[in-house]
Amino acid sequence: MKAMLLTRQGSPLVYTEVPDPRPNDQQLLLRVLACGVCRTDLHVIDGDLPNPKLSLIPGHEIVGEVIEKGAKADQFAIGDRVGVPWLGWTCGECYYCQTDRENLCDKARFTGYQIDGGYAELTVADQRYCFLIDDYYSDLNAAPLLCAGLIGYRALKLAGDGQQLGIYGFGAAAHIVAQVAIHEGREVYAFTREHDTVTQDFAKRLGAVWAGPSTALPSRPLNAALIFAPVGALVPAALQAISKGGTVVCAGIHMTDIPAFPYSLLWGERVLRSVANLTRADGLEFLSLAPGIPVKTHSIAYPLSQANEALADLRAGRFSGAAVLIPSMG
Repeated sequence: MKAMLLTRQGSPLVYTEVPDPRPNDQQLLLRVLACGVCRTDLHVIDGDLPNPKLSLIPGHEIVGEVIEKGAKADQFAIGDRVGVPWLGWTCGECYYCQTDRENLCDKARFTGYQIDGGYAELTVADQRYCFLIDDYYSDLNAAPLLCAGLIGYRALKLAGDGQQLGIYGFGAAAHIVAQVAIHEGREVYAFTREHDTVTQDFAKRLGAVWAGPSTALPSRPLNAALIFAPVGALVPAALQAISKGGTVVCAGIHMTDIPAFPYSLLWGERVLRSVANLTRADGLEFLSLAPGIPVKTHSIAYPLSQANEALADLRAGRFSGAAVLIPSMG
């Protein structure tokens, strides 16, 4: 099969032929229909996240068709369309797994990091960590739900019930979670790169009541803020923007160092917390909720062979929404 291969962190992916994968007892063999291009992929490829499996097929927002099943894989049928997220395996035995926090499992393995992912024509995935995809979504528009959507949803839950919600970094995750927040009756305030009026206009079209640069204060104090951009300097900016008792959630897997800031920004029972990975319960909840809102994703398709171009466009912020690789293109 054809795949995009990471052979060394910091180097471009290589488009090459690799052996077809084979499913073990609990795995599904999937024909990859679409795979989202996530900022976490950039962190793996660029070396911000250490010690990936090498060589590695990246990609963890996978939509695939079941074409073969392992001997004990009985949760899906041949022909089913399933989604494969970042969380690819957990031990089920550690303290975190036993307390409904498998996202913190000490031995967890992640798709497109320790497990080969979806930048390929075929992939295998543990059936226990896959989700059925609703017919409402095309392959292209379903892919971003599987990380951008899931992590955004978990971050929103951990932010509490505040009605004035700030979102820093208005990319793939933000454009999905904003729709959920607005559906819940919240006001969304979008923070973007300086002078990025294209993204600010995009946020307003989705229903944001305010959009501006991340260096600005919003038109009113916020009750909560989600930070998706991997920029540590946004933490004190977000704390300054929220009112007493508010929560700032750092939703990325990697962030540059957070600069020192005065205690007064945290005082007043403000909360600063992170989100790590997702649980299968998050996936089931969000993927059941999304079609009913309905959450609509804004996705740009790239052929599999152009994964490096898609990653470069993501790094440079050249599009609004999400990039998705389609192996059947070109």
